[in-house]
Amino acid sequence: MSHDPSDRPSAGWLADETPRLDSSVKGSAFEPTSPRATETVVGPERTVDGFAKAFLDELNFEAGVALKRSTTTDQYLALARTIRGYLMADWLRTAERRRQNPTKMVGYLSAEYLLGRQMGNSLLATDLGDIAEQAMTSLGLDFNLLRAQEIEPGLGNGGLGRLAACFIDSLASMDVPSIGYGIRYEYGIFRQTFEEGRQVEVPDAWLSLGAPWEFPHPDRAVQVNFGGTTEQYIDGDGRTRRRWLPAWNVQGIPYHYMVPGYQNGVVNTLRLWSARATQEFDLKIFNSGDYAEAVRAQTFAENISKVLYPEDSTPQGRELRLQQQYFFVACSLKDFIDRTLEEDFDLTRLDERIIFQLNDTHPVIAIPEMMRLLMDEHDMEWAAAWEVTSKCFAYTCHTLLPEALEVWPVELMTRLLPRHMEIIYRINEEFLDTVREAFPGDELRVRRMSVIQEHPERAVRMANLATVAGVKVNGVAALHSELLRDKLLPDFAALWPNKFTNVTNGVTPRRFIRLANQQLSTLITDTIGPGWETDLERLRELEPYADDAAFTESFRQVKQANKDRLRSILSQRDGIELPEHAMLDVMVKRLHEYKRQTLKLLHIVSMYDDITSGRVRREDVVPRTFVFGAKAAPGYFMAKEIIFLINSVAKTIAQDPRVTDLMAVAFPANYNVTLANKLIPAADLSEQISLAGKEASGTGNMKFALNGALTIGTDDGANVEIRELVGDENFFLFGMLEPEVAALADRGYTPSSFYESNPALKRAIDLLASGHFTGGDRSLAAPVVDDLLYKDRFMALADFQSYLDAQARVDAAYRDVDGWTRSAVLNVARSGFFSSDRSMRDYLDRIWMPKS
Repeated sequence: MSHDPSDRPSAGWLADETPRLDSSVKGSAFEPTSPRATETVVGPERTVDGFAKAFLDELNFEAGVALKRSTTTDQYLALARTIRGYLMADWLRTAERRRQNPTKMVGYLSAEYLLGRQMGNSLLATDLGDIAEQAMTSLGLDFNLLRAQEIEPGLGNGGLGRLAACFIDSLASMDVPSIGYGIRYEYGIFRQTFEEGRQVEVPDAWLSLGAPWEFPHPDRAVQVNFGGTTEQYIDGDGRTRRRWLPAWNVQGIPYHYMVPGYQNGVVNTLRLWSARATQEFDLKIFNSGDYAEAVRAQTFAENISKVLYPEDSTPQGRELRLQQQYFFVACSLKDFIDRTLEEDFDLTRLDERIIFQLNDTHPVIAIPEMMRLLMDEHDMEWAAAWEVTSKCFAYTCHTLLPEALEVWPVELMTRLLPRHMEIIYRINEEFLDTVREAFPGDELRVRRMSVIQEHPERAVRMANLATVAGVKVNGVAALHSELLRDKLLPDFAALWPNKFTNVTNGVTPRRFIRLANQQLSTLITDTIGPGWETDLERLRELEPYADDAAFTESFRQVKQANKDRLRSILSQRDGIELPEHAMLDVMVKRLHEYKRQTLKLLHIVSMYDDITSGRVRREDVVPRTFVFGAKAAPGYFMAKEIIFLINSVAKTIAQDPRVTDLMAVAFPANYNVTLANKLIPAADLSEQISLAGKEASGTGNMKFALNGALTIGTDDGANVEIRELVGDENFFLFGMLEPEVAALADRGYTPSSFYESNPALKRAIDLLASGHFTGGDRSLAAPVVDDLLYKDRFMALADFQSYLDAQARVDAAYRDVDGWTRSAVLNVARSGFFSSDRSMRDYLDRIWMPKS
């Protein structure tokens, strides 16, 4: 195997999670020169005075400004860097300990990391919150004002990215050697605003105040190639080989984020890659006056990491997405093999040092890239390279929608990654030989399982490729894993039944209870003692208190305080004034038709119609505040129309004095982790109403249950496990089961028949269609109404009456204050299973490091 010693640290730099902060400073605290070098690395003094001094040092000597002349931004950045300084020593010590005791690592490959604000999490992890606040107060500064300056990095779209963030938090809290790999998008998920009720996307300039939580390392740049051709050649040993002759390339610059464990002194690393041109500036062209052309290469290269999920309805957008995916996995694999392993490591044993988890199909191109690296750069023969590759990857599928499984046109793949396309063809050829041997004469099965689809266009099926190469394939909830095995990939399950397993998702209790719901956290600790944050099953100890009058009264006070906090935040943030005394009914998730925000909307319209028509007595109405939070993908027409219609209904209700004391609808723009931390603890009712068999798991449902909201939901995704754990009496189930959905689809679903046969549904749809909520303009509601009546892909109309019946049960339960509180407490007590720490243990036991 060939290595370039100048391109790597010294031998023994294993699990290098803390690369050199300045490669020119040898022997500094940032580059240990001996095994004991980091043992003397300490952070600032853990006292109020020590923290204040470290803060002033940052402000004076890093920012170059005196306290009395500093701006709020100066102060925020100095505070962030001070906290970062306390983490730094643990980061260095963690890396050194791992280098001295090399073990197998987890490499988490994800196109998204929805991290949320870092300051609160870092203070919690280091247990510095009180010290930091007292230090700022001693300097005459408003600690909470400074914390509020932080801009959340929107490097994810929703549940997938937040899940990745929860997982790396758990891995650090469990002291598992691991590293997260992803993309440092210059502009993350767009910032959502509304103009006349319609979504408008604004660039998310999350870097506008600087990025005090990251470390750039241009000295560790990785070159990534694209395009060109391949050729056959004879190597020095007389062997016939192939090589890639790329047409252009870019550099990947790593940016490091520290990932602290919860008060355990462990700090892992998240390594995000930013694209930069290999030749950024042409002085000759610049001097000729063509300034734009002089920096064309830089602009072209930086497009790769410019925006999270560029709109891909155009050929250019699709190509840019594939460039992004290959870019970050190429950087990551090269980084691990050439920069993390010791120089003389035997790559035939690579699976003993790393397992790469593919978080959905986005990073699956890593499989042929690993083959290319092993064969073309490290001289392995095909069979040996495949044996290594097929032990180093595992695949998590996050969908049940066939259209959500990525496919890439062969033409695009051949043009952009010609060597990889050759490798994929050979992987597929050998795999199909295996299929034919196992199922002789079954050519239809061969076609279904092929990595290459033939219709409607020749394309690479990334899920099939991941399943062929992966050690394991897992779904993310019990029902999802069953449907993944039996319906989405049944041919693969028949060939390799032991390859499929389940790992139900989880959420980190540190962020979503301890940080988000501090009053509930205090109540839990006062009741069952400390330590539950890392052993969430201990919440079971709360069960006896569900019938304790003093505890339940305190629990209700916490919920009311969280509602009051949310009301204040939405008033200041969005100018939304929520009623004081109403059930808080919340539906927050990505706007997609399968999640059925339209079903929630029909319920709201039906309730409005019942009140305004006098069909229901006012005294029989349980006041409700409905809160939506959702972004629609920029190119998703129907999702945007649904947002517009929800906002139109909200506006009409707010202006109708007949209902304003009984119902309100709020849709705060730009729902993100920061707002979720305030909204979830306040919720009374959690809406988890996807069509059965369509939601893979969900994690919002877990966060709501852990914070004492009751769930109304279908038997779908992790709802199934939530209901089983909390009990039927503490969950509002409705809707068809997955087999009933499949049977109705097979018979032929006609949504208009449900409209015609259900008077309440007909009244609601007719009221929408009449233009009542759109200023009399019927055409504005027509896209959503017509879709419901004539398509309704996700059967909202079929489940409408069952949903209404369940909402009536919700009303009856909410009137019983003691009974509702008891159910809410039991939801908290019985949801400890949904910790991401448990998810990580399941991954470790079932996939990453199974015990023989």
